[in-house]
Parts: sequence; C-alpha cells; structure tokens
Amino acid sequence: MKITIFGGGAWGRALGFAYSFKNEVKIVSRQDLGDFLCRLDRPIRQVDFKDSLDSDLFINAIKTQALREWFKIHKLDRDMPMMLASKGIEMDSGAFVSDIASEFLKMENLCFLAGPSFAKEVLESLPCALCVHSENEVLAKRFADALPDFIKGYVRGDVIGGEVAGAYKNVISIASGICDGLGLGNNARASLLARGLVEMHRFAESFGAEMETFLGLSGAGDLFLSASSVLSRNYRVGYGLASGKKLDVILKEIGEVAEGVISAHAIYKLAKARGIYTPIAKEVHEILEGRSLATQSLRRLMC
Repeated sequence: MKITIFGGGAWGRALGFAYSFKNEVKIVSRQDLGDFLCRLDRPIRQVDFKDSLDSDLFINAIKTQALREWFKIHKLDRDMPMMLASKGIEMDSGAFVSDIASEFLKMENLCFLAGPSFAKEVLESLPCALCVHSENEVLAKRFADALPDFIKGYVRGDVIGGEVAGAYKNVISIASGICDGLGLGNNARASLLARGLVEMHRFAESFGAEMETFLGLSGAGDLFLSASSVLSRNYRVGYGLASGKKLDVILKEIGEVAEGVISAHAIYKLAKARGIYTPIAKEVHEILEGRSLATQSLRRLMC
C-alpha cells in the first residue's frame, strides 16, 4: 500500500520508518528530512502536500495544539481514511483529537493510535504493541495489519477511552517525574501510578469510556511506560520541576512538545466544569501554574 504521513516530528518519523517495512511511505514535513532519511536507508520519500494525496491510507502526526489550524489550511476530502497519532487535549476548547478531526473528516473514516511506544525504540525496531481505536473496525484493521512484524497491532472501539488515556497519562507522567525527582521512592511511585490509573478512568467514565481500555495497552500500558522512563518528555518535565527548574527552561532543554503540560490545564478545566474528582491532575495543574511547590503538592497527595 501507499501510506502518507503528515508531520515529520519524532513520532511521525518513527511511524514512517515502521510502516516502510510493508508499504511505500511518503512524509510531508516542514523540516528537511534529508539527513534522517539517508541514515535510515528505507524506502521513504519526503514530498510536498500536493504530491501526497494519491495514497491508500493517511496518518496524521501533527501536534494536537496545531491540529485544528492544520485541517483548516489543508482542505481534505471528507472521505479520506486517516489515523491520528497525536495525543492530547486542545487547550482553549477542551476538545479531544477525535473532536477536532471529526469536524473535517467523517468519523467512520477516522482511527486513533494509542499504546506504549517511544519513538526512539521504534526506530531501533524494538518490539512493542499498539492499539488502533476506531468506530470502523475494518479500517482500523488495515492500519494495524500494515504495521511491521516487530509491532503487534490490536484493534478496539472505545475511541474516547483511547483519547482520554493518551492525554491523561502524560499528566500522571509529570507527577511521576516529580515523585522520582524528590526521591520519594518506589513505593510512592507505585502508589501514585495506581491511583493515577483510577483517576484517569474516573475522568474518562464521564465521557462514556470503557474500563477495559484502561486495563490494556492504551491505558495501563502507556501510563507505565511514560511514567517510569527518562525517555518520556513528560516524566522529564516533572523531574526538572522537582529539582527547582523553571518550566520554560525545562521545555527549552527538552526541545520537543510535552503535551502533558497543556493537557493538565485542559483536564483541570474539564474536571472542574463536570465536577469530577481529579486530585493528581489538580496538583500538577497548580504546580505548572506556579501556585504550588512540587514538594508541597506531592507530599499532599502521598501523606
């Protein structure tokens, strides 16, 4: 098959590499990917947008906060079969990725990628498993089956569950980074993650999500990965905050998007409006806003 990937960031590049094992891949990116593609030595081409539309399947790896504007600029056929690979919640509107995408494409033609996956390890062909969420099981299976042998693809419905899990785990990962940065120990981190998983589901349940999603790859799997490794940008944000660094300094050092920073604010607003008890997200929001010290907030949660 021919697959086009919109977005040449870390995840877009990793997905291009992964899908190139079984498919002809094109990447549309504002940055020059020449050196990267030469190092990979894979059948991947960087093309202009106008040369990208003759593919069979399309993958969108544009960051969540820029997604709505991207769709407005690029007038797409509403029947385009697309899988969204970004995670997060739009800051101003509180919209999930599926809410944004479904304004421009038909929901039955949309899929959403979730599950534990660091771009760096995908580029090393290390094994992992991912979940494609969609209301269209047939389309989701096409995206899952097109993955390389080192990635096990699963298919699920529960789009909103996958969406909430993907956004919320980044917030819990910030809290986990703070916990480790403060040296609170393994017991504390395990307790925090267990409570975080319950909190994620409590929030998602109000949107109609299924518990099973949070016990699988999209929920627990992605949370355990992102909240326990320095490869996680959001974990590094929390670790930096625990050491007393300013948020803008941390983000500059990371040099990539840490969606949990924005998702924390969006989740806090949504939870407050809906009356949902989300203590971890609330404390992370307060820390990021500079209203509370990391040491005070985490100890409030753990004591």
